[in-house]
Amino acid sequence: MRTVILLAGPSGSGKSRLARTTATPQLRLDDFYHAEDHPGLPRRDTGLVDWDDVGTWNLPAAIDALREVLATGRAEVPEYSIALSRATGTHLVDVSDAPVVIAEGIFAPDLLAACREHGVDVTPVWLDRSRHANFVRRLRRDLAGHRKPPAVLVRRGLMLWREERAKRRRALDLGFRPLGMAQANQLIEDLRAGA
Repeated sequence: MRTVILLAGPSGSGKSRLARTTATPQLRLDDFYHAEDHPGLPRRDTGLVDWDDVGTWNLPAAIDALREVLATGRAEVPEYSIALSRATGTHLVDVSDAPVVIAEGIFAPDLLAACREHGVDVTPVWLDRSRHANFVRRLRRDLAGHRKPPAVLVRRGLMLWREERAKRRRALDLGFRPLGMAQANQLIEDLRAGA
């Protein structure tokens, strides 16, 4: 039986990096964003789409993909471009016989109830790192990737920095366990060893 780590944390905290450096198969929850032209997306006061609102995200598609990965070891999922604000195709998530799978993204706390409702057993983890360092990592990554115009990235980054404590508190209240990067690495090693 596979263990699913439902990995939450703010943008820039290193969720994707953790999956990469531990060579753990991952389901990127960011791939389930709706396209920018999807009707009814939530917007900020500026008129821009509020990509940090769960209303921009396709939760049913994400839980279906996770369930398919667990049942079959693979799933065809969208390939989402943050810069273009839409899916640009699909890619195959193939976890083969991996004993541990990471489902990671900022909306992981919103996926927890659906996992429980569908009988998907997960280990919920909040990647707990300095919000100041998260801000710097996020801005560096987003500028290098030309994800959005620089002014938007700075404004969004400051907003996320201010909101991070409340998001952390919510995740912990839902049952997520706060772990630093080294602790999360150790958890993955321990889960693999126990498989």
